[in-house]
Amino acid sequence: MDGVVFEHRTVQVNGISMHLAEKGQGPLVLFPHGFPELWYSWRHQILSLATRGYRAVAPDLRGYGDTDAPPDVSAYTIFHLVGDIVALIDSLGQENAFVVGHGWGAVLAWNLCLLRPDRVRALVNLSVPFPRRNPLRRPVDSLRAHYGAEHYICRFQVFVVGHDWGAIVAWNLCLFRPDIVRALVNLSVAFTPRNPLRRPLDSLRAFYGADHYICRFQELGEAEAEFARLGANFILRKFLTYHEPAPLLIPKKGFGGTPDEEIILSSWLSNDDINYYTSKFERSGFTGGLNYYRNLNRNWELTASWTGVQIKVPVKFIVGDLDLSYHVKNVKDYIHKGGFKRDVPFLQELVIMEGVGHYINQERPDEISNLIYEFICKF
Repeated sequence: MDGVVFEHRTVQVNGISMHLAEKGQGPLVLFPHGFPELWYSWRHQILSLATRGYRAVAPDLRGYGDTDAPPDVSAYTIFHLVGDIVALIDSLGQENAFVVGHGWGAVLAWNLCLLRPDRVRALVNLSVPFPRRNPLRRPVDSLRAHYGAEHYICRFQVFVVGHDWGAIVAWNLCLFRPDIVRALVNLSVAFTPRNPLRRPLDSLRAFYGADHYICRFQELGEAEAEFARLGANFILRKFLTYHEPAPLLIPKKGFGGTPDEEIILSSWLSNDDINYYTSKFERSGFTGGLNYYRNLNRNWELTASWTGVQIKVPVKFIVGDLDLSYHVKNVKDYIHKGGFKRDVPFLQELVIMEGVGHYINQERPDEISNLIYEFICKF
């Protein structure tokens, strides 16, 4: 995006220094990102929303980029992540915000709505549906059971707009602090209500086996060693070009390949983009992002009191039909057969984009920007 200038600064939130990029004036729209990404993943949407009269703000989440990365795995629970966003809204001088999340950013956003719905004006989430808590099994146990230990998350273990992990954080922000979210747009990751009967990793293992990437992320240091062997540039190309609906599996022997192996970039991803991501991850490493996955079962244990609680902020959810999150076992039925609407009663719009993979906000930047604007301009 040659010639585009974003304002960059660091703010103190919830005991850490958080880097953020912003542009524009007007109602606040927050964009939590996913894995392995940065604020940069929202560059198109920041510009688009800023030109339409909004203050668009995208942070590097805890553990990423130029934001602090606490060394302790337990410093990455959903309560820490939601607390970061609540404190960020406070630091920006606002009572609430629109939230647009993708991936882990969507998970964050769902939980923000769950814990603090008073801080969410409306929500647009991409890719990840609401992660309803299973009271009987922790999330990483489910991943190993469904996908095996080589699922990438198991390998990692040993106005808010969120995507991937940014969506997860956004969901939880809405859950715990709905008062500070004016509206939420989440991409890729739907809200997953807590299942009181089974931990998330148990479900993953049952469905996909021990090779599911989430299961493989569980052992501290294991994924880091594999990533270091192959290099940040290779890992980022491998993840950001993944465009399959099938679950991502990582065998015990590793990714395979060599650091100099050619990986063809997607049409929406330039060498300059990859080089920017690489420069940041070479400095910070991947441990901060991997620690999100390592807290899946801990989050399940901590959120027992919120089993069955609904998301009660205005929501728009967007997912690509080739997104691996959309093809997780039972997710399509949950989204289309009433479960999602039951748990997210203020769900106003559901968009399934044909031929689009997981990194939806970068693959279709103009369409996503328009879909976000068309929703939040109602409030």
